[in-house]
Amino acid sequence: MHIDPSLRELFYNPAVLSSLPGFVLSLVLAALLALVLGQAYIHFGQSLSNRRVFARNFLLLTVTTTLIISIVKSSLALSLGLVGALSIVRFRAAIKEPEELAFLFLAIGIGLGLGAGQPLVTGVALVVILLLVALRSRFHRVPDQPNYHLTVTCPAPDKLSAGQILEALSAAGARARLRRLDETPECLEAAFHVDFQDVGKLEKFSQRLRALSAGVRVSCLDDQGLVA
Repeated sequence: MHIDPSLRELFYNPAVLSSLPGFVLSLVLAALLALVLGQAYIHFGQSLSNRRVFARNFLLLTVTTTLIISIVKSSLALSLGLVGALSIVRFRAAIKEPEELAFLFLAIGIGLGLGAGQPLVTGVALVVILLLVALRSRFHRVPDQPNYHLTVTCPAPDKLSAGQILEALSAAGARARLRRLDETPECLEAAFHVDFQDVGKLEKFSQRLRALSAGVRVSCLDDQGLVA
């Protein structure tokens, strides 16, 4: 059967076929390192967001970066095309914690290193960075730190103020510290570090807030994820 030369060159390029095993190995290694990074972020991170959910992004981000760099690294034209393509990309999801951004950069760095054919340097760098993160978590953890991350979301028109939320926490017998406050005409979102001694006080706090605003939403997380 006669095969068009252009199709033969597209699918039967010896140079491409010879590099395929190394490319597949890079993708597999990228996936493994992304999983390691995700577990480190879950255990040692201090972000207020649900770290288990956020860590799921590392796998796709790392593998995709490896793919892109593997394709464009040998072609100046493709590199310039990549710059043009990325210039039209707009990210609408805001990164609210600097730690989240740092781990995203680390995931991209892993993909860059593996895509550029530097697996040993990438692996050693990741191990050193994660050791530093673990040491930071061990020696900079406050022993008496509040045990939960509390997020309160209040939509308009029954939008609460931060002072009302703090008063409700105080009435429930909880120690609280405001970490983040995002307020728009349509919604207020406040994040706190709080210390609830038992679930009953958390329930009392939730009931008090709902008495003030029927549309309020309360999320309480510890280091393992969603609690109530």
